[in-house]
Amino acid sequence: MKPERGTGVEVRLEELHRHYGSTRALDGLDLTLRPGELVALLGPSGCGKTTALRILAGLDEPTSGRVLVDGRDVTTVPANKRDMGMVFQAYSLFPHLTAQANVEFGLKLRKVDRARRAARAREMLDLVGLADQASRYATELSGGQQQRVALARALAIEPSVLLLDEPLSALDAKVRTQLRDEIRRVQLEVGTTTLFVTHDQEEALAMADRVGVMSKGVLQQLDTPQELYAHPVNAFVADFVGLMNRVPAEVADGRVRLLGTEVATLDGSVTDGAGVALLRPEQLTVRPDPDGTAEVVDVMFSGAVSRLRLRAGEQELVSQLSGSALSGLSAGTRVRLGVDAERLLVTAP
Repeated sequence: MKPERGTGVEVRLEELHRHYGSTRALDGLDLTLRPGELVALLGPSGCGKTTALRILAGLDEPTSGRVLVDGRDVTTVPANKRDMGMVFQAYSLFPHLTAQANVEFGLKLRKVDRARRAARAREMLDLVGLADQASRYATELSGGQQQRVALARALAIEPSVLLLDEPLSALDAKVRTQLRDEIRRVQLEVGTTTLFVTHDQEEALAMADRVGVMSKGVLQQLDTPQELYAHPVNAFVADFVGLMNRVPAEVADGRVRLLGTEVATLDGSVTDGAGVALLRPEQLTVRPDPDGTAEVVDVMFSGAVSRLRLRAGEQELVSQLSGSALSGLSAGTRVRLGVDAERLLVTAP
């Protein structure tokens, strides 16, 4: 029985392994998507994120493990029987069909009568803001419009799960940002459980309810964007998600001393002795001081929030400040550095 629109289904990937000879594309992946949730898998090329999506879609088979959708084991179910909608990096539209006909295509395969599929296609085109482009052919649409049509086509069949495989990477920056927001709006409105694969951290953090960071076939951390950014569980996650300064530090009794300040350490940190504290640019405070131990190298003004490039001895650091905090700071200014953080991850030197 198809779930009611807007309710979503639970998706579980259990102990998924995928081996290609000696290469372990997935190495025991456990991942649960809650009903109606959008989860982004984030990581560098070859980390296993696309393999996980393809196994969920039925386009690849796991070496071992299970795929469950709404409690049903679909591990061996063919892709065309899984009730999933998919949007690829390439738009994959039929160039000889209009936008309307492209959206109707999946419904036609499912033997939906002409009047119902036409009405459904119009509804989906309206949802993605392309109702007025229904009669145009794919080749007459911009890249962003084509990807909206692809999204409408994927949603037209009312899939239990929506799969997005790097759907924005072929678009220019402005269109990518606009379509990113549009996909999230549509997903929230429809309520379809969604797995989104990307290598772009900004996309993942902006769109997802939770983000999973992968490396070498292993899920390193799965958390809300806020938690992932503020409390990474290891150095890989910390470095991959956002900019990170590496500052020499000393650890004792669950506290880390650096830049004249002492704060608590995060779980997974070095427990004693010398280490390297991982510090976000916005956690690095800067104030003018003629006797300061650092110097401003460059000011990168970008509106409400700007970045400072700093030199402290042989080390280069980056600080992020609000526009109002830039007063008195310019290239060559001596500054005193500090820390504005409750807890920090400290790795081995």
